[in-house]
Amino acid sequence: MSGATLVINAGSSSIKFAVFSLAENSVSLRMIYRGEIAGIGGRPHFTVHDCTGEIVSAAKQSLVTEKIRSHADAFFVLFDWINHSLSEFRFIAVGHRVVHGGEKYSIPVVVSEEILCNLKEFIPLAPLHQPYEIAAIETLTQQQPEMPQVACFDTAFHRTQPIVARQFSLPREFRQQGILKYGFHGLSYEYIASVLPEHLGSAAEDRVIVAHLGHGASMCAMKARRSVATTMTFSPLDGLPMGTRCGAIDPAVVLYLMKEKGMDIDAVADLLNYKSGLLGVSGISGDMRELLANDNPHAAEAIDLFVYCAGRELGSLAAALGGLDALVFTAGIGEHSAVIRERICREAAWLGIRVDETANAANSPRISTVDSSVSAWMIPTNEELIIAEHTVRAIGESPYSG
Repeated sequence: MSGATLVINAGSSSIKFAVFSLAENSVSLRMIYRGEIAGIGGRPHFTVHDCTGEIVSAAKQSLVTEKIRSHADAFFVLFDWINHSLSEFRFIAVGHRVVHGGEKYSIPVVVSEEILCNLKEFIPLAPLHQPYEIAAIETLTQQQPEMPQVACFDTAFHRTQPIVARQFSLPREFRQQGILKYGFHGLSYEYIASVLPEHLGSAAEDRVIVAHLGHGASMCAMKARRSVATTMTFSPLDGLPMGTRCGAIDPAVVLYLMKEKGMDIDAVADLLNYKSGLLGVSGISGDMRELLANDNPHAAEAIDLFVYCAGRELGSLAAALGGLDALVFTAGIGEHSAVIRERICREAAWLGIRVDETANAANSPRISTVDSSVSAWMIPTNEELIIAEHTVRAIGESPYSG
């Protein structure tokens, strides 16, 4: 019987998951299924794809007809499908994407009651993500009490940054209270760093900027495949404009909205997190694909702003590195939008990037010309694999045997 590990990424109304098989006496992992239970508490649907991308029909049959009103209901459905469809596998652990590890956690950890209490302390630092990830861990503790669970942190990769890159110019006591630039999307950046030598060879150790461009967007400067600087800081709200998040903003704007416009903290949080970014500027959509297909001038303005901000951040990160040798695009927009990649590369021509239009349009790994002094790449990310690898390593020689 082959071992398997389950990877969970829990959100406010969805549970994304992936199943990786681990052969006996092997350290290699292979993704065999990926899926999602979406619409939790509303109109739920359960979708599973196999490793070829084909939809697995058995997943539809296992979904109960009544509404899934909670994450607990969703996990019952998920494990019902696992028990009926994956009985040939012995699940050894569950790995969770956890957005915030604070200052306490720089490596993945096997979750204990003490660690779970510590993770709850970080809820104020990531209120849109942390509560649901903790709820998923607690639910599985109740439903699968013998199953080891491992927390893998999105902030951990950036712990290599020098303190000068991580601190705000606030009184020292606030730094001691945990108000720092943590950085996020670390699991994605960690995966890209792990595969850079396959694409760049020895140049992987040089000055590289990775652009994780999706509904959430950030950029990370790496040297020797370690984080040097990144655009998201105290929270995933900072940096680039995103699908619905504002990105970098003068803090005086928040003070103005509260003092002069009478908005309370909840209204401002809703505005900055859910009504801004591409959606707010365009008034149409937070989905880059929809904006690119729309001829409304407001859609074009939102795209222009996204590209402009990416270009500015690229220059800033190159300054932090003292130059640039390679630019890597990843995540939803970065992997699938040749138009956005080309526009950002052309804005960065001053850095020495020369885009190869044919290679870029074909989604080739290398999208820059041979004579480009700074190479440009498109490398798909795989956060789930990184989480699965961390999970297997974290549990060591004590796998779940139930």
